[in-house]
Amino acid sequence: MNNAAEKIQMLKGSTRCLAFGLLGLLPFIGLPFGLAALWISGRVRMKEKQFWNAARPYRIWGVVCAAVGTILWSGILVFVVGHLLLFTYGSG
Repeated sequence: MNNAAEKIQMLKGSTRCLAFGLLGLLPFIGLPFGLAALWISGRVRMKEKQFWNAARPYRIWGVVCAAVGTILWSGILVFVVGHLLLFTYGSG
């Protein structure tokens, strides 16, 4: 792949990271989107070592939203599953 195509792919990855990061804030369905945004961010970050990324703020905001959404929804999921297990199997 040539340099121009790699730069375009990096820019598209940054905007995709922002979109998935924002979707990661949605209740109940946000966890997979947040994880996908973090994965995309890692791949874009590897390309940023070679090229300047004009869409870097989009990637950063995507990571922030993805991290908040992933921590929030995985914490709620663990709490709900733990609560169900505790009161379903712990009482009998």
